Amino acid sequence: MIKSVAIQGIKGSFHHIVSQEYFGETVAISECLSFDTTVDNLLNKSTDAAIMAIENSIAGSIIPNYALIDTHHLHIVGEHYLDIQHNLMALQGQKIEDIKEVYSHPMALLQCKAFFKKYPTIKLVEDKDTAEVAERIQKKQLKGVAAIASKLAASIFELNILSESIQTIKYNETRFVIVKRTNSEIPEEEINKASIKFELDHKRGSLATILNVMSDCKLNLTKIQSLPKIETPWKYAFFVDVTFESYNDYKKAKAIMEIMATHFKVLGEYKNAKK
Repeated sequence: MIKSVAIQGIKGSFHHIVSQEYFGETVAISECLSFDTTVDNLLNKSTDAAIMAIENSIAGSIIPNYALIDTHHLHIVGEHYLDIQHNLMALQGQKIEDIKEVYSHPMALLQCKAFFKKYPTIKLVEDKDTAEVAERIQKKQLKGVAAIASKLAASIFELNILSESIQTIKYNETRFVIVKRTNSEIPEEEINKASIKFELDHKRGSLATILNVMSDCKLNLTKIQSLPKIETPWKYAFFVDVTFESYNDYKKAKAIMEIMATHFKVLGEYKNAKK
């Protein structure tokens, strides 16, 4: 039973929304202003689980989070997709013409670049968290400053929404993973998605051979992300997500890949949230 969860951000953040949707509104949250702190909360057993954004439909993969999960030997036990709607907000009575600076998380700023081309005099400033900026504006009564955050943040911190859904592409979804210190206890028959990591020798056809194994064993490749091995130039680690109908098909593929690849590792086996 999950009683507490670490999130990147504060109440009103998108990670907070995921915690409510996935675990329910009664789960206790530990607010962290970085993913490193989020992971530390989990590792020192301050919380039962952690929520981490892993990829976005506009901005792509959040690569450092793959490395955090791998390095600290965490286990992905679930996933959740959230429709991300970015809203520009400021103190009550402020208009968009009054805004000189907008502070937000780098990913949020990246997803809203096109909107701000219409306002070249507004300075965009990277910050740690979307909701934390909203809270700061209210606490310090900052005029001429706006935040990009969720409607929940605007409601909690009593800010006026100047413009809704300002992200470049209106369909803007982020995939979050739920991670724990130990593997999940989901029955095999309920598991239909897995996240794995492996390394390959730098020779022709090595990746194609692994992909053929997945195909032959009826696995559907939904994600592949490569990360360079810093200590070994021109060698890469591959982070892969696969879905499948039969756990036995996946088990067969896993046994073959363990032989073919080096440093093969299962990061998580869980339910596909898109099914």
